[in-house]
Amino acid sequence: MIRWRWGTVVAPRISWHGSVEVQVALEARRPDDPEQVRALAYPALVGTPRVGDRVLLNVNALALGLGTGGYALIVAIPDRLPDDVDVPGHVVKARYTPLQAVVLAADEEASPLRAALSDKSDISHMPVVVADLHSALPAILAGILADRPDARVAYVMTDGGALPAWFSRTLDALRPLLAGTVTTGQAFGGDLESTNVHSGLLAARHGLGADLAIVTQGPGNLGTGTEWGFSGVAAGEAVNAVAALGGRPVAAPRISDADPRPRHRGVSHHSMTAFGRVALAPADLAVPSDLPAELSLDVHGKLQKICPPHRIVTARSEDLEPALLSLPVKLSTMGRGYPQDRAYFLSAAVAGRVAASGLGAVSGLGSVSGLGEGGVGDGL
Repeated sequence: MIRWRWGTVVAPRISWHGSVEVQVALEARRPDDPEQVRALAYPALVGTPRVGDRVLLNVNALALGLGTGGYALIVAIPDRLPDDVDVPGHVVKARYTPLQAVVLAADEEASPLRAALSDKSDISHMPVVVADLHSALPAILAGILADRPDARVAYVMTDGGALPAWFSRTLDALRPLLAGTVTTGQAFGGDLESTNVHSGLLAARHGLGADLAIVTQGPGNLGTGTEWGFSGVAAGEAVNAVAALGGRPVAAPRISDADPRPRHRGVSHHSMTAFGRVALAPADLAVPSDLPAELSLDVHGKLQKICPPHRIVTARSEDLEPALLSLPVKLSTMGRGYPQDRAYFLSAAVAGRVAASGLGAVSGLGSVSGLGEGGVGDGL
């Protein structure tokens, strides 16, 4: 189940918050092995690799040819183990795996936030944008900050993709724009840790002082090409969590006219399952009002099928392009950048704009539909 290899670090590469990438020469290579591989280490787990270190690697991702996760992962630096670090918490993540890690949850007794969180059971009408893909995160954030640059925005990372928040170079670049990151469930490495999405939302609101939150999985969506076999189904569960805590759920449907797979054209079947079958609480479905005509007809036709309980909220998107292009990260989804899939990124940015409207007057908002029996409501 794991392809193990030994190797020796031969050169440094790059590093970012929580992660170090190095070049490793493989030892006792198998017939299909390359001579050298890119390898990733999380220093908080295994220490910091140096040139000359012998390392134990997991090379499963390389064997599978994974794009997002195409690294060998350093499991240990056995000849130079890191010092023990005493953590005041007792919450274990990646539980019962060889690399299970002890973290301090934001709401446990030893946490400095315990008093602030122990009696909290709602998020005080906080708008929360929910998307299924990690690639939507920067675009949603751009949409929020374009209209409310003073807003404190928290990222609540679920555990459907990468478990270490440190893996995401996108998140590293966005750190100056965020109030902080909360890692939930089995995910870890955020500014705050939580046991589930519910406690993560409470930590974002009352621990980080967020005005808004964004919920997505980490990098590396898992999908089998079936209606239910994808990790983003948890987006629907997140909508329910937001509603249960008295927040305002804003769903960011995955919209594209560039994806070569028919099941992801228009509104992705993933969004229809997550928001149409799993999300039982009403949410605002954010949609650009200025989509190309054919795409707009397809999107509205699909989304009307899940209204009610949801409602479609439209807002202008084209004026959000400067905010998207000024982000400190390169926009990319499934290998497509902004020029190749403008509808995807502009739709995600509109979800941020719709969420920001909950903080006060926001320009560019259009109509609301899906109220009652599917009639058209007044604009925001």
